[in-house]
Amino acid sequence: MPGTSNCDADRTTQRQTAGVDAPLTGLREHCGVFGIYAPGEDVARLTYFGLYALQHRGQESAGIATGDGERLHVHTRMGLVAQVFTEPDLAGLHGHAAIGHTRYSTTGSSRVENAQPLIVESDLGPLALGHNGNLVNAPALRDELAAGGVSPAGTTDSEILGLLCAGAEGADWTARLRATLPRLKGAFCLVLLAPDGLFAVRDPLGIRPLCLGRLDGGGWVVASESCALDTIGATFIRDVEPGELLQIDARGVHTERLPLASEDAAQAPRRAACSFEHIYFARPDSIVDGQLVYAVRERMGEILAREAPADADMVIAVPDASVPAAIGYAAASGIPFREGLVKNRYIGRTFIQPVQGQRSGDVALKLNPLPEVLAGKRVVVVDDSIVRGTTTPQVVARLRRAGAREVHMRISSPPMRWPCYLGVDTAPIEQLIASRMTVPEICQHIDADSLGYLSLDGLIEAIGLPSDTLCNACFHGHYPVQVQPEQDKLALER
Repeated sequence: MPGTSNCDADRTTQRQTAGVDAPLTGLREHCGVFGIYAPGEDVARLTYFGLYALQHRGQESAGIATGDGERLHVHTRMGLVAQVFTEPDLAGLHGHAAIGHTRYSTTGSSRVENAQPLIVESDLGPLALGHNGNLVNAPALRDELAAGGVSPAGTTDSEILGLLCAGAEGADWTARLRATLPRLKGAFCLVLLAPDGLFAVRDPLGIRPLCLGRLDGGGWVVASESCALDTIGATFIRDVEPGELLQIDARGVHTERLPLASEDAAQAPRRAACSFEHIYFARPDSIVDGQLVYAVRERMGEILAREAPADADMVIAVPDASVPAAIGYAAASGIPFREGLVKNRYIGRTFIQPVQGQRSGDVALKLNPLPEVLAGKRVVVVDDSIVRGTTTPQVVARLRRAGAREVHMRISSPPMRWPCYLGVDTAPIEQLIASRMTVPEICQHIDADSLGYLSLDGLIEAIGLPSDTLCNACFHGHYPVQVQPEQDKLALER
């Protein structure tokens, strides 16, 4: 069976030792951005609800900036959206345009100085900025600023980007963006707010998603995902194209295209959309690059059933992102789908972590098996990925304790062997289990009866886009831009 391994190792000792003291770890989200231009509307409140819809993309900090034609007003704080804003906070954010940001740190540590939107000052006035992505040339750009006597207050590539815009030549912000953006390498979806207008940018490779929508009253909205448009009653218009710069103001929406950085133009693909948006990051009800994420994940499960079949009594998912893939696997295999693990949806990224001796309780807090469903059954467990290999052994162990007779793990993505440098906080290569173990070894490590991964060809087939328009670097190590393997999320703090 392609991509499948059966495990025959002695499991008794392994069940007692595998992953017992490991923290619950895996892929970390990146950031969500939101922007709105809607005179006459309560733009701060609409942005607040838009950020709620995007909070799966980041839970460390959140913020909103508004523009009233003369000034910018901003409020940022550490915490979840509901913790960051009160009614008085929203009431103080006046204006006809706004941007919002919900953050998971991928460059710069998690602290209030790095919360966004951030504000940079210039001779044109203030500019607020929210960024989803990573700039791989941020250290060089920071050194350039330092040589000119400019020192960032925080430690993010986002602030470096804003300061470059503020110091660029040009009579207006559009001209300064034209001068700055082609110099950036990596992933950058941006929302930028001047007192009298809104800008939105998607990098020329289209690595991170961004879409455009419209309110019934005529206002315009941009967001990382279309689910945020649905939340505020806006209509999805289209994806923002890779390399597109939108300017939204009283005259309407104006669009232009940006070139790649000159040294990358000959070798980089024109598109490099991140496949993990479809596998894990995006909400299933979002449309990303013309594809409904739920349908893509369901196709992943169908193809996985074809590539890695199993003889079992039921199919269950590790909720939530894997549910559509598990449904697809069940439909294609003819094995009934059941709910065998219940997720506590109130356990997210928390600021009160268990102490080391309690780390094995992380899975128990988040996932609870159903013994009455599982007892004596041969179970196919569909999950979206195995990153470090610390969480999956705990899941398998809990299923066995609940009475499952056999546990067959099926992963709706290929083995992740390489880190991401383009806006996802994965792990160093030495911590990625698939970079140091074969599939049979991983199967033994997690104590499963068998293990099967979706092939890369199967993933591309499920997404439904040409392979040369996708970034699959975490599976094969071929990045769409030149990266610096030694660079990590704290590089700008050293």
